[in-house]
Amino acid sequence: MNTFLTDDFLLQSEPAKRLYHDYVADLPIIDYHSHLPPSEIDENRRFSTITSIWLDGDHYKWRAMRTLGIDEHYITGKASDREKFMMWARTVPYTVRNPLYHWTHLELKNYFGVEKLLNPESADEVYRHCNERITGDEFRARSLLTKMKVEIVCTTDDPLDSLEAHRSIRSGIFPCKVLPTFRPDPSFGMEQPERWNRWVDKLGEITGNEIRSLDKFLESLESRIDFFHKNGCRLADHGLEKIHPVPDSSFHPESVFQAVRDGRDPGEEARHGLVTTILLQLSKMYHERGWVQQFHLGALRNANTRMYRKFGEAAGFDSISDVSHSHSLADFFDTLDQSNQLSKTILYNLNPADNSVMATMAGNYNDGSDRGKVQYGTAWWFLDQKDGMEDQMNILSNMGLLSCFVGMLTDSRSFLSYPRHEYFRRILCNLIGRDVENGELPYDLDWLGKIAADISYFNAKTYFPFSEEE
Repeated sequence: MNTFLTDDFLLQSEPAKRLYHDYVADLPIIDYHSHLPPSEIDENRRFSTITSIWLDGDHYKWRAMRTLGIDEHYITGKASDREKFMMWARTVPYTVRNPLYHWTHLELKNYFGVEKLLNPESADEVYRHCNERITGDEFRARSLLTKMKVEIVCTTDDPLDSLEAHRSIRSGIFPCKVLPTFRPDPSFGMEQPERWNRWVDKLGEITGNEIRSLDKFLESLESRIDFFHKNGCRLADHGLEKIHPVPDSSFHPESVFQAVRDGRDPGEEARHGLVTTILLQLSKMYHERGWVQQFHLGALRNANTRMYRKFGEAAGFDSISDVSHSHSLADFFDTLDQSNQLSKTILYNLNPADNSVMATMAGNYNDGSDRGKVQYGTAWWFLDQKDGMEDQMNILSNMGLLSCFVGMLTDSRSFLSYPRHEYFRRILCNLIGRDVENGELPYDLDWLGKIAADISYFNAKTYFPFSEEE
């Protein structure tokens, strides 16, 4: 008897099953944070093999394969697509209790109709079946988004990006709205002065500014914000280990800027002060334009120097950081709030020890001006799994309002990642259904179904200002 990945997967009570199947299963998706390449959506990329769409660039899978002792030749090396797939098939049975096991089989089932478990014995058949399917138009990039009912997808874009692909997509007919997100992380990378200066020089070239002062730097960033705004952007995102305290009046950001611009290291504390100064000014610019700002906090990136030199960033060598957030976050948000320049904001933490800190921090700045103005965001990265999602929603329920939550995102580079929304929705409905079953919530499925549907789709639809796109 098959009890795995049935229609009632993860739904452990009758109320949970009804909430999922009757209220949320068929809702569209608003993917307000992804790393999908807009160029591949624009060109409507056709993928050559399941390996190219499923394994290329997926550092979640790469980490698992390395942990199993698989040679890099079969992960990011020059092995054939078939060899790489076979090594992934060898890995899958050992990912038991890792979310990869669930995601892998959901993706095979939802996209390819494969209900067999992936393992070395089934690998040849699955590889052959998927590659036969993948040649059809229904597996081109745009069709995959349409198939999953993706209504809006926001990509993650460097301020220097021309946004040519976004303009091209918007000029045609495509039911899914594809919008850029302003991600100014390179502007904070002063710990590598040469790399940072090259980026600043390019910023100056694009904006027609000779950037020799902090004011000119900020002016150029604002110019790019306006450019992004004209191209439909309504979100900014920031990936930072932490937000540092706001400098006091004795701090001179211009002299620190000049030091880094000259290729000198002014010291860690001074660099942090300059980053916070820039971030404050950017946040005020977002507020002026009605944007939503997101902060992904708590990642210790590129922890393996040898592998970083070999493979670069986002290759699977990052971990959770254990820095402290509460005082500096309060300082930062309070500084903006005092002048009423705090935008709608979403906070994401990577360290589960910070769950309650983030949930209560968000509550400090909900002032009644917007529903859920400051959000404690969905479980992210290493926490993007069943326990992590439940923990995030339990903390949010206890310390805020789960009913105002804007729900799930993919945070993925893969066009096959959209079953993660189904995964989230099933976990959400099971959580609520369990409370009904236990007598902790009334058996009013219309009321609870509306809340589940709001979290799954409608809250995001009203929270983000996409309707104001020019």
